[in-house]
Amino acid sequence: MNGNWMDAIDVRSASALASGDLQPVQADETEMTDGGMRFIVRWVSSLAAKDAVKKDVAVPGGPRDPAFNPFLNPDPALTVGPVGEAHVAILNKFPLCARHLVLARREFEEQLSPLVRIDFDALATIMGEAGGLGLYNGGVEAGASQRHKHVQWIPEAPGNASLKLYAPGLPTDAEPQTVARHPALAMKHCFVRVECGKGVAVDRAGASMHAGFERARAELDLAPGPDGLLPPCNLLLGDGWLLMLPRSREHFEGISFSAVCFGGTLYTRHRDQIDAIRSVGPLQAMAAVGC
Repeated sequence: MNGNWMDAIDVRSASALASGDLQPVQADETEMTDGGMRFIVRWVSSLAAKDAVKKDVAVPGGPRDPAFNPFLNPDPALTVGPVGEAHVAILNKFPLCARHLVLARREFEEQLSPLVRIDFDALATIMGEAGGLGLYNGGVEAGASQRHKHVQWIPEAPGNASLKLYAPGLPTDAEPQTVARHPALAMKHCFVRVECGKGVAVDRAGASMHAGFERARAELDLAPGPDGLLPPCNLLLGDGWLLMLPRSREHFEGISFSAVCFGGTLYTRHRDQIDAIRSVGPLQAMAAVGC
């Protein structure tokens, strides 16, 4: 589609909320400071509802059907429109925030197959209009819930995840494709300076983000295996930086960590899980699921 993406997302969201196809965000939150950085931890009851749906009796095409793929033939009530020739924009049925968007491939490809230029062009289309944060969950251990290849996007808004969290520990005058590490992150990771965000042309941003992804993969030795698939990893893109980190496991104390958590906003399914994060601090919880 062409035109204003935010208007299209808002129109589709209003319709899906009215019909019940979009599950509204229900969250309580608290703030924590760790390593001089501010984190938000949210208890999102709609995530618990999502788990409950998964436990339903299996029905054809239902959540426990191994052939079920919500991205191959996306729900029209949640579909915003095509993004380029290879992707479709879909509202996340269980959003972590308002305007939470999935950019899924139109044809099936494994989620752990390496991202390519067209994946970054799709993100650049949305980010060029509205900024925000691009996200990728590579594999189950990285928080991916679907095998069908997709990236995600969330807008810049108070309380939403952002790479601005790390700005004080990163070089301010770094040239594009400069590699950096952050002193507060104990797990294996890599920042790469990229050109992306509001106002950056799609071709320019897509090329820069793709080059940054390849540089980060090389720095972290994240090469595809014999099956052509990457090891588990997360990717975040925003505010002129790419952050990539390999993953060792999905959960810390039963709390699922996906890419969005490494942007400073952590999500729990149950209120008492907030205490588990508070007991060690967000940085140690993040390190526990890294490498």
